[in-house]
Amino acid sequence: MNESIPRYEVLIVGGGVVGTALLYTLSKYTDIKNIGLIEKYSDFGLVNSASYNNSQTLHFGDIETNYSLDKARSVKQMADMVMRYLESDKENSSGNKLFSKYSKMVLAVGKNQVQELKLRYPSFSELFPHLKMIERDEIEKIEPRVVEGRDPGQEILALVTEDGYTVDYKRLSHSFVDKALSKNPGLDIHLNTKLLKISKNDTYYTVLTDKGEFRSTVVVIAAGGHSLMIAKSLGYGKNLSLLSMAGSFYTAPKVLNGKVYTIQVAKLPFAAIHGDPEVHSDSVTRFGPTAKPIFQLERYNWSTFSEYWKTFGMGLSPIISLSKIIFDKVLFNYIVVNFLYDLPLIGKRLFIKQIRKIVPSLKLDELRYAKGIGGTRPQIVNNTTRKLEMGEAKLSGENIIFNITPSPGASTCLGNAYSDTFKIIEFLGDKYKFDQKAFEKDLM
Repeated sequence: MNESIPRYEVLIVGGGVVGTALLYTLSKYTDIKNIGLIEKYSDFGLVNSASYNNSQTLHFGDIETNYSLDKARSVKQMADMVMRYLESDKENSSGNKLFSKYSKMVLAVGKNQVQELKLRYPSFSELFPHLKMIERDEIEKIEPRVVEGRDPGQEILALVTEDGYTVDYKRLSHSFVDKALSKNPGLDIHLNTKLLKISKNDTYYTVLTDKGEFRSTVVVIAAGGHSLMIAKSLGYGKNLSLLSMAGSFYTAPKVLNGKVYTIQVAKLPFAAIHGDPEVHSDSVTRFGPTAKPIFQLERYNWSTFSEYWKTFGMGLSPIISLSKIIFDKVLFNYIVVNFLYDLPLIGKRLFIKQIRKIVPSLKLDELRYAKGIGGTRPQIVNNTTRKLEMGEAKLSGENIIFNITPSPGASTCLGNAYSDTFKIIEFLGDKYKFDQKAFEKDLM
């Protein structure tokens, strides 16, 4: 064997919040020392983890009305890990602020939505003890512009909590790396290093990059939508395709004091319109996201166009699946309208109608299209069932894990790292130990 080729026990591909959370977990809570990470860009968290590419929200499941109680229970456990990490890392906030904290609410408008929220509250208030149900007068005290200009005869109701976290997941990625290096200074981190090809040998993987070759016993791919493309190159996930959904945002001067979500539309797997404060500026409110399919793995990066089609897969089966999904009447109408939201002039005039469900008195000249803001969310298409697969998308094989998309996004990064660590220890033949008790004491 060529001794000059770096050889690792674990190599992580991808330096976003999912990959760096795993790097942190392995470094602090296991005795594995020989760990590497490669990232194709010059810094950590520059794609889906960047604040301009996501809604910056830490999702618990309390105000996300598309979550069942069981789903919310699972998401809460993992989001609580991130919350505890953030709260324990407050000393960094002076120069490297990771999060801001605000109130958050889900707003029901109209008789049907109000009834739906009333039915939801009893079971969810047991899981989330700080969640309160409030009516118009209390809503107005917390969010005056939600009530200002609204028809007095229109029924409204809200569930509200003070535990609303707006997170800079790029900075969180940096925090994970810094803490990982403090525990294991020998970590081998390679930025500006793009994966070209990966192949399996008898006892290790060969990872070819534009900066040379690496070898590793275990490989974890944490590269978003690219993960499925890499999985397919190794024979995994052949029955899957990717629907790459791009989200855009509009901004306004501060019109909300915290986060205000709306009721999820039935049958739609995408987030309902909501208003959020910017993580580093409480003078701006961001509204969105819109959602439309694009043929790229990364928003605004046309070099990922060909990579998307490699991931989507050639042949009739993925086209049939995608057609069946997109031409569902509800989803098709939704996609068409969301395309219009991104158009100059007409887009803002259409979108403000949605925002006025939250802020009825919002003026057109207060609203601005947030150019360059908004990333992508990979949605898995199952070509066997011809359906979108909701939630976490993860594949595993012989000493390899592919994290395609966590659920819901970055909020579950530490929970994802927790489960991956067990798998990695198993892959390595239990030669190493995972201090599960210490992890749970710190973060669960």
